[in-house]
Amino acid sequence: MSTPRAQRPPTMALFWMMALQLAIWGAWAPKLFPYMGMLGFTPGQQALVGSCWGIASVAGIFFSNQFADRHFAAERFLAVSHLIGGLCLIGAAYATTFGPFFACYLAYSLVYVPTLSVSNTIAFAHLADGKDFGRVRAGGTVGWVMASWPFIFLLGAQSGPQDVRAIFLVAGAISLALAAFSLTLPHTPPRPASDGVDALAWRRAFGLLRQPVVAVLFVVTFIDSVVHNGYFVMADAFLTNRVGIAGNLSMVVLSLGQIAEILTMLALGRVLARLGWRVTMIVGILGHAARFLAFAFLADSVPAIIGVQLLHGICYAFFFATVYIFVDEVCPRDVRSSAQGLFNLLILGVGNVIASALFPALTAAWTGADGTVDYSRLFLVPAGLATLGAVILALAFRPTTTAPATAPEIA
Repeated sequence: MSTPRAQRPPTMALFWMMALQLAIWGAWAPKLFPYMGMLGFTPGQQALVGSCWGIASVAGIFFSNQFADRHFAAERFLAVSHLIGGLCLIGAAYATTFGPFFACYLAYSLVYVPTLSVSNTIAFAHLADGKDFGRVRAGGTVGWVMASWPFIFLLGAQSGPQDVRAIFLVAGAISLALAAFSLTLPHTPPRPASDGVDALAWRRAFGLLRQPVVAVLFVVTFIDSVVHNGYFVMADAFLTNRVGIAGNLSMVVLSLGQIAEILTMLALGRVLARLGWRVTMIVGILGHAARFLAFAFLADSVPAIIGVQLLHGICYAFFFATVYIFVDEVCPRDVRSSAQGLFNLLILGVGNVIASALFPALTAAWTGADGTVDYSRLFLVPAGLATLGAVILALAFRPTTTAPATAPEIA
């Protein structure tokens, strides 16, 4: 018997929520560090900007996600956050000195980063099966790609900062659009703590780390988040300076990974059911290792470098999206925004901070007197870290269930 129309999960609304959510990020992320270089920001200043998401992730755990879990309807939280974030992004577009740019970007980060956890919470709350998250999250990948391709026309092959600031104008416009769209999303009310349960959702979320399986995953997520964020720090400069791809085409080349991610996300449910949590995550991490090894040793082959971008779908879907599904499976319902925020603290925060400091420093250290970067040496670092994460998963990650359950989620 078909499900009554009124009871069907709002899959398309959730899909477009994810599309707009990730389009904001995708519009500026590949060009952020090259843009800061154009503005003359020092490596230290760039690292400070890179630390903004770490600050926002910490603030999100203790304030924003706690607020969303306990006091504020999730869809309204998104609307207010994206309204403020859109205005901050537009401000960043016109800030050409470090102080104003840093202030605008930090304010944007503080309101945007928690929405990544909250949007996951909204999706899981209205999906009948956690494995369906891959199909909804594929919308985020579509959004990232849609945000990248217009820059073929907005940027030239040798664009200056006055042109590249369009990344923030486009992101700001999308953010304002999502603020309005969020008000049309299905109602997702807060869940006050039950009697006898800790009212501080973030404290209960941290308590999950006492479970060995969660603690091991936390460590591996930290390692892979450094690798993942290092890709965004280094990839655009590598493509344009070493491989020789035009500046207005580099975002398109990088977006090929997101196109592959769409297909991977659509297959994620079946892959999880067949391979289980651990093997799926190991494959995802090893995708990072394979991609960076290709960067290290195949830089002279443009087709190989372009083709290896397709591994991004495996890297993201098979590890990070699987982590989000796993967290939703194992944590109590009333702290899920905070639990998602706990892992986002690594994925978007700590990993981002370390990658933003580590890889520019290594790039500078391994740049010769003629300005040539030793990319072969540089990319062995993230490849080695990814391999380490896979080994830890293989030896120490022992989930009590092999794959997501099929019990329906109650909104």
